[in-house]
Amino acid sequence: MKALHFGAGNIGKGLIGYLLNKSGFDLCFVDVNEEAVNHMNSSNYYSLELLDEDHTVESISPVRALHSSSKEQVVDAIVEADLITTSVGAGNLTKIAPVISEGLLKRIQLDKGNVDVIANENMINASSKLKEEIHRVVSTSEMDAIRSHAGFPNSAIDRLSLSEERSEGEVTLVEPYYEWMIEKSGMLNSDLPSISNATYVEELKPYIERKLYIVNLGHAATAYTAFLEGYGTIQNALTNPEIEKFLRETLKESAGYFTHTYHFDPEEMREFISKTIKRFKNANISDDILRVGRSPIRKLGFNERLVKPTRVLYELGLPVEKLTTAVATAFLFDNPHDEEAVTIQSYIREHGIEQAITHFTEIEDTSLKRKIKDNYIKLKENYSIQS
Repeated sequence: MKALHFGAGNIGKGLIGYLLNKSGFDLCFVDVNEEAVNHMNSSNYYSLELLDEDHTVESISPVRALHSSSKEQVVDAIVEADLITTSVGAGNLTKIAPVISEGLLKRIQLDKGNVDVIANENMINASSKLKEEIHRVVSTSEMDAIRSHAGFPNSAIDRLSLSEERSEGEVTLVEPYYEWMIEKSGMLNSDLPSISNATYVEELKPYIERKLYIVNLGHAATAYTAFLEGYGTIQNALTNPEIEKFLRETLKESAGYFTHTYHFDPEEMREFISKTIKRFKNANISDDILRVGRSPIRKLGFNERLVKPTRVLYELGLPVEKLTTAVATAFLFDNPHDEEAVTIQSYIREHGIEQAITHFTEIEDTSLKRKIKDNYIKLKENYSIQS
């Protein structure tokens, strides 16, 4: 079995390539980094280190790579692939769509059978987005043919993956936890064996939202609380029992969104929250709170991690005291090196916190906005923050 993966970055090597290799695929990367391509082709492996107590190192082999400029070779690799995957960054799907479309059309011409294309990007429904980008560069009849022979199942991924330059070359660093969820309904290649340790689901949306409204929400809430307390990393902040307690109680409130909206089992949610907090506390990882808390305007969006579970649960009459506090902490993230944080603080000084809550969260309910405002004022007093 042959897998072709676009993007030899941290997620490509640390999660997708790792699991494809474990599943027995002959793995080929496509990347723009000539040095990375040459290294893979000369060594036929890359190193992966687990951020656990033992710092276990694995050699992922055999692997090879193609430079993205080698268009004919990439097209031929698409023709021969049993599975095509990507992790190039959401903004780069437009760039790879033309060569993927050319390869898929050549597959059809040569009657190579059905194939699935899975885009694993930090966005909702990335594979659907890639399919849209392909549609932009082919004719209607060509797109109809592609739809008949190529599946575009959406996926959700979760793994902290970093890289570090060492004397022996670049090493990929990954946390022990990972998740790769694939939506079965979008798959066309029924002959393809299951990918080891990937989870196949009927509907992806609940799991995408679980990551956003539990993992990402918890990460952001911890970062903003840690900022107020003067901690530098998530891991150091969670040595404080009060911050861990606040995180756990915030996520417990957010879990109500999943038990009511998707009927998740409450015990399953408790276990997921415990697993999430354990990930955050991993002492072998150093999560800078300024990095985790960056771009607070985006995180305060109407359907984003801090706001959607808060407003939905409030409408259901369920507890949101900790969630509204978490929202308030984001308005106190006064980082002069973060453009969005600077914008928020400037808006508050000019218009006041009440208008700022309305402007950035788009929440309309007056009583919910009042709860956020009250928590904001309380936090300012507790931390002696001057206006």
